[in-house]
Amino acid sequence: MRRRLAAALLLVGMLPALPSAQPKPEYHLSLDQGRLLAAQALGNGKPELTLDLTKARLRADRQDSLAWYLRAAAQARLNAASAGRRSAARAYRFAPDSAGKFRAAQLAARLSVTEERHTLAQIWLRRTAIHAPDETSEERIAQDYKVLRRLNPWAFQLRGELRPSNNVNNGADSTLEVIDGVPTLGRFGPRAVALDGVVGVVDASLSRRLHQTATSRTTLSARAYVQRVALSSGAKAEAALLAQQSGTTVPRNSEFGSTYGELALSHGFAVGPADKKGTAAVGVALGSAWYGGDKSYDLMRLNGRRSWQLSAQNALIVDVSGEQRFDPRSPAQDGQVYGLGLRLNRRLGNGDQLDVSLALRDTRAGHVNATSQTATLRLGYKFADAIGPARISTGLILGRTDYDQYIAGFPARYLPDGREDTSIYADLNIFFEDYDYAGFAPTLRLRAGKRDSNHSRFQSREVSVSLGIQSKF
Repeated sequence: MRRRLAAALLLVGMLPALPSAQPKPEYHLSLDQGRLLAAQALGNGKPELTLDLTKARLRADRQDSLAWYLRAAAQARLNAASAGRRSAARAYRFAPDSAGKFRAAQLAARLSVTEERHTLAQIWLRRTAIHAPDETSEERIAQDYKVLRRLNPWAFQLRGELRPSNNVNNGADSTLEVIDGVPTLGRFGPRAVALDGVVGVVDASLSRRLHQTATSRTTLSARAYVQRVALSSGAKAEAALLAQQSGTTVPRNSEFGSTYGELALSHGFAVGPADKKGTAAVGVALGSAWYGGDKSYDLMRLNGRRSWQLSAQNALIVDVSGEQRFDPRSPAQDGQVYGLGLRLNRRLGNGDQLDVSLALRDTRAGHVNATSQTATLRLGYKFADAIGPARISTGLILGRTDYDQYIAGFPARYLPDGREDTSIYADLNIFFEDYDYAGFAPTLRLRAGKRDSNHSRFQSREVSVSLGIQSKF
């Protein structure tokens, strides 16, 4: 197929001028020749000619990816970033192979940056990651994405997880109520014993950088955390039997679901000498919590953080928080919660990381059964080098919770020594970074542990496997 392109050629003076009395000659170029000429014109600094040639080419074939790409490049030369990005998007859509899609997505990302549409640039950069030809390109994409994250005042994070577990409702190991080793007349209903099934989690956050200088940053953020439970067929049958024995109703999946939402304002700033890399942050958050479809309470939380770079290998972080709850569904969900956290991070000589963290929590509720003091120690280890196709980290968690006073038993009474819980959990986290799509790769988390208590309602064991998705950059 051939097109007449003499008019476009004459406009840029590529053909010799002819006497006006003579008729203008007609030049016939094939589509491939026109495309080649468009590329040469672009290389010779004549983007206007490229636009004319690609326009003629696209009249013949609207799905010519290369023509759209050349058009986008020409529009970029003419500072028409918005039009160029749209042309690059069409080049990406019609590209017949990964090489063409990679090239078009890269151009669309650059033009989005020119437009200062940084979120759109991040989307296009993730599309380049789908078609990256080699590891070097992937590393460059990750570096570019970090730059975009600093430029973009908006940030969005999304985490999803599916967790098969033998204890989705944090229930007891047995239906028998035993207090300090002595059985009582009480028996637990279907909602209080461990039920197996699958837990699904969606955790999303959106933040906007309000102000930033070389040494400080103020951010407004919103977060939504949604957890839902699906009981297995065996758990449903067990729950139905227990309901019949205890004269209660059969629990539904929705009764074990939880939701949390918050709006937070934070301000971070540098502290001390620049070479020490010290930082601090203060923040306030307003939130609401739901369980089983009903609101549990509203809250306001104040928090602060201070970090020190003790040396090239060691960093220390201290967190403090205070939370006031409002409009509780019951007295047990009322009160104040105070927290203190210490975390030491050490980078070892081989590049591995060792984390030691201690968290203290003091809860002062409107009911004695919810008033407690908790201490949690976590030891974490992260391997610097990948093992096969995955990066691995692991942790061990030890916990202790004391309730000075606790009412339980049948008939109900104060426990002589209150309630005492101890727990131990271990987890193994595997990140399959080589199996990514658009920079997102699957994660696998194995968790196992148990909680012991002087009240059998709170003695439980859990084994779970979590499947999730995590960003590589």
